[in-house]
Amino acid sequence: MWRLKAVRHRASRSAKDLEEFKHKRREHEKALRQARRDRQLISKRVLLNEDEEQEKDVMETDGAPVSPDQIREMIRSVQYGGEERDTHLAMLRKTLRDPQTHLIFTKVENSMYVLVGQLSGHNAQCQLQAAHCLQELSQSPHLGVGQACLAATPYLLTYLSSPSTKLTELCLYILGNLWPDGALVREKLLAQGIVTALANCIQNQRFNLAVVEAVGFTLSQLLQEKDVADKVIPLVMASGLVPHLISFLTPDPEFGLGPAIECAWCLHYLMSCDVDTSALLNHGVISHCSNLLITLGGATAKGSAEEGLELLIWPLLRCLGNLLATEVYEGAGCPVGVEDARLLVALCVFSQAYLSSHSALTRESLWVLNNLTADSPVFCSAMLFFNLVPHLLQLLPFSKGINSMVLRILGNIACKGAEYCVQLTYAGLLPALSATLRMADPDVVTLSLEVLHLLSTCSPQVAEEFGRLNIVPLLEAIKYYNEKEQCVRASYILDCYFHKHPMVDHQS
Repeated sequence: MWRLKAVRHRASRSAKDLEEFKHKRREHEKALRQARRDRQLISKRVLLNEDEEQEKDVMETDGAPVSPDQIREMIRSVQYGGEERDTHLAMLRKTLRDPQTHLIFTKVENSMYVLVGQLSGHNAQCQLQAAHCLQELSQSPHLGVGQACLAATPYLLTYLSSPSTKLTELCLYILGNLWPDGALVREKLLAQGIVTALANCIQNQRFNLAVVEAVGFTLSQLLQEKDVADKVIPLVMASGLVPHLISFLTPDPEFGLGPAIECAWCLHYLMSCDVDTSALLNHGVISHCSNLLITLGGATAKGSAEEGLELLIWPLLRCLGNLLATEVYEGAGCPVGVEDARLLVALCVFSQAYLSSHSALTRESLWVLNNLTADSPVFCSAMLFFNLVPHLLQLLPFSKGINSMVLRILGNIACKGAEYCVQLTYAGLLPALSATLRMADPDVVTLSLEVLHLLSTCSPQVAEEFGRLNIVPLLEAIKYYNEKEQCVRASYILDCYFHKHPMVDHQS
């Protein structure tokens, strides 16, 4: 009778610890998602001087600071320059490449009036040069320069439907650069209909990938600003932009990765906000992201990956990881939209391929793998079927959150039951845990104890390996010398072990 009660008590405690493990995992995922939101960075886009060769005949500046009088003279030359206006605008553009001149320019009377006049005029070359000048101003680090440019924003938005794709592209980058320059700028652009203008632009210019890339950049700027997220997100979701963003996720073999990268980041920023994920799921974003990652994983494994491919893999991983974190699962235990288990292989390929060059990308890949296996027996089985556990064990010596994420994935698999624990043992998990229990990182030790606890309570075969691997003395040391949480876990594992094997000499 006593033995029966003890067994029941132990089973109850195991179930409680299992639920605690799952609760901690959910809290950890919540913290990760919040960190990803907090680390979103708004940046300004500096364009390359593509027509540098055409400017060789233009007077070079000597590098000395430009005075207000010199700026006034340049503005007069632009205003009354006749056929030479485009040349004078090109000179002004080069002057404005120096951020020190931005405040001087905006404080000179009629400066923005003259520049906007050229932007709104009928001379196409002067329009383009004026847009280049505004693009230089939009990069300004000085607060207030962006507000001075507000006089141009109605024309910038109008020209998003311009027949000149170069002008459209420039206007998009100017708008994207201006967006972070204060609440006044953002409110004005929203009132002027910037979201609708972007939606129309990407629809009308879908065959011009340079414009699509610029739309992606500008939209990503809008989606990152927290103080207007509640205003921007509904507009974006209602504008019809999402299907276009998804359609451009696949890179164009001739144009390159740019449009796909920008659109992927837009989707990531959408998913990082409090948006109705069902709308995104209905557009098939999970299947698009997962299928593309499988393709990119194959290219990476063959060594045929395009240079800079990690810049696309990164936002795709975050898109997929954030959607999986919402725990939208089908009845069979598979995430909605993830139909191909080769995704697990691709994630392992990324975690290995970028370990030395981009260790943070390795961690991102493991984060998605963790979300895939968290509540899916199907994918946990696939991890074992594809023999991916040995690949994960190779990552346990690496720090910076890599080994702790690997341990969480292994814990996800071990949670699924005794048969999974047996296969993990055959894959070499116990010797690996013996090494991680000796590490200095307390989080790694705690996670190792959690996984070891799952193994020892689920599978008698696991406990039989303790003596051979000399794990018991290691647990005894943790029990007496480590922090309280680790001591409790080590004690409980030892109690379970001795209850099952009372005759084993654990000091040997």
